[in-house]
Amino acid sequence: MTDQIFILIPSFNEGKVIRQTIRALGNQYQIVLIDDASTDDTANAVRDLPIYYLRHDINLGQGAALQTGMDFALQQGADIVVHFDADGQHNPADIDRFVGVLKTQKVDVVLGSRFMRQEDLLAIPRLRRLLLRVARLVNGLLTGLWLSDAHNGFRVMNRQALRVIQLKENRMAHASEILMHIRRQKLRYVECPTHIVYSEYSQVKGQRWQGAIDILIDVFINKYFR
Repeated sequence: MTDQIFILIPSFNEGKVIRQTIRALGNQYQIVLIDDASTDDTANAVRDLPIYYLRHDINLGQGAALQTGMDFALQQGADIVVHFDADGQHNPADIDRFVGVLKTQKVDVVLGSRFMRQEDLLAIPRLRRLLLRVARLVNGLLTGLWLSDAHNGFRVMNRQALRVIQLKENRMAHASEILMHIRRQKLRYVECPTHIVYSEYSQVKGQRWQGAIDILIDVFINKYFR
């Protein structure tokens, strides 16, 4: 029996690139685009594509969009879900490789890492590389999971993980919250190398260092005051 693999793509105002991102995935997966109340032409850009299109009436954040997608995939009977960025940073060829690791190593979650291969590491802009190293330290202290790459958005998880990971952090702190769920729920996990493409477009849209401070505040509140 073939696994039902759902690709979840949270998106906000990615109309310029979203069609290209989706078409690069081919037609072997169930693709779910979660439009987080975009104000650009995202809806028109994907109107004729064979995908599931979900839309938030108001902008809630990437964490909320992922949770909407995970709830939908669970209802649709997904066996495996993939978190995939809308801006074209992730490599579609990595999906089958990560799914293979999920099955052969019998884990619940496979987490992408930019720090396991030299070629992936060198592709990271220098300032971002520094921020990611700091994030690794802080996330290790807060979540108890000492990963090589604590904020990589490329993840693959099985149905068991899909059931128990319930995100409350609507915005970017969801990445740390996922790690907390993995530890609390005693999910089996492994890191796997992945290559991130830092195009001019994705770097302009990317997270700023000020946003990293907001993420740390949200994570601290989630851990100690909720």
